[in-house]
Amino acid sequence: MHKYFFISFCFVIFLSCRLHRNTEKASVKEFRYLKACMSGDFSSEEQSKNDSDFFDIRLRMVPIWESASTSRTFYLYVEQAVATSVEKPYRQRVYRVELTEQGEIISRIFTVQGPERLTNKNAQDPIFKQLTPDSLQIKDGCEVYLTYDKATQSFGGSTKDRACPSDRNGASYTTSRVNIYNDQMISWDQGWDKNDQQVWGATKGGYIFKKKK
Repeated sequence: MHKYFFISFCFVIFLSCRLHRNTEKASVKEFRYLKACMSGDFSSEEQSKNDSDFFDIRLRMVPIWESASTSRTFYLYVEQAVATSVEKPYRQRVYRVELTEQGEIISRIFTVQGPERLTNKNAQDPIFKQLTPDSLQIKDGCEVYLTYDKATQSFGGSTKDRACPSDRNGASYTTSRVNIYNDQMISWDQGWDKNDQQVWGATKGGYIFKKKK
C-alpha cells in the first residue's frame, strides 16, 4: 500500500509534539488571526526531503462563503494531494470553524457529494454558489477543538478521545491533533482498532506543512 494513504487532513488539517501550556480563551481578534493562518497553500516538501518516511503533500485551504461567515464563523474548502498528482486530490472537505461565546474554537468537518467538481477551484468559482452549507454532510465526532497559546501566538488541539469513528484498514476510531502557526501547520492523524492499537497513520510525528509564500 502506498504510504500516502496513511495521511489524513480534515482541515482538517494536525500535531506537533510541542504542548501548549499557556492557553487562554480566544477573542474575535485571535479568531481572525486563525483564519489568516489557516488560509493558503501549504506543502510538506521540505519535510519529505529530510525524512523519506514523509511524502511531499500539497494542501490547499480556501476561504469560501464569505457572505455566510461572521466574526465567529468561517468556512474553508480543503483539499490534499500528492505533489505529483495535484489534479487528483485524495481528500476533499469543507471545514466550518466556530468561536464559541466561551472562547473555545471548534473546527467541524464536512464531506461533499461529488467532490471532484471542486478540485483546484478558487473561492470565486461558480461551483461554490451552487454548493451550499446545508448540502454538506457532517462527520459527527470528528470535530477538532482548538485553544490559543498567547506565548507562541499559535493554536493547538485535537479531536475528543475515541469520538471520531473509522472503519478504514481495520480501525475503530481516528484521532487528529494539530498545531497551527502563522507560517506552518503540523498535523498528525492516526487510526486505532478496538484494542487501542494503531493500525494506520504516521508513527514518528505529524506532517509539517509549510505555507507557501
